[in-house]
Amino acid sequence: MTDEQVTGTIDWFLIEAQSKEINGELVPPLLDLVDRRLIRILDVLIVVKRGEGDFDVKTTSDLDPEQVGDLGALAGASSGVLSADDAADAAALMTPDSLGLLIVYENLWSIPFAVAARKAGGQLIANGHIPTQAILAALDSLEA
Repeated sequence: MTDEQVTGTIDWFLIEAQSKEINGELVPPLLDLVDRRLIRILDVLIVVKRGEGDFDVKTTSDLDPEQVGDLGALAGASSGVLSADDAADAAALMTPDSLGLLIVYENLWSIPFAVAARKAGGQLIANGHIPTQAILAALDSLEA
């Protein structure tokens, strides 16, 4: 099998912090997913959007361990999969004076199913995501 045939689904997310600071609180839970082989981090960018709307892009190697803590598997995870256009798209979604963490990851848990689907002649033609807030709102309306 080729690498493509044993690849799981690839996803991304963008987390925004309203301050321009990032601390290490979110790193351990993310690394736990990596350690448990549920995901593999493919790329990480940090987008710093200024009040004027312009932005800077940083990689994990630009982060100060004194400020963010031990990055573990995230250290050096900025592979180049994400482009300057991806960073600009992320910045366009962000509010001024904020920091964004853009991560692309492979869902390792999906590999056995993905391989079986490919062997059966199937291919992924669409996927999506329902925001947590939307699910919570729907559940709240059902309880009302």
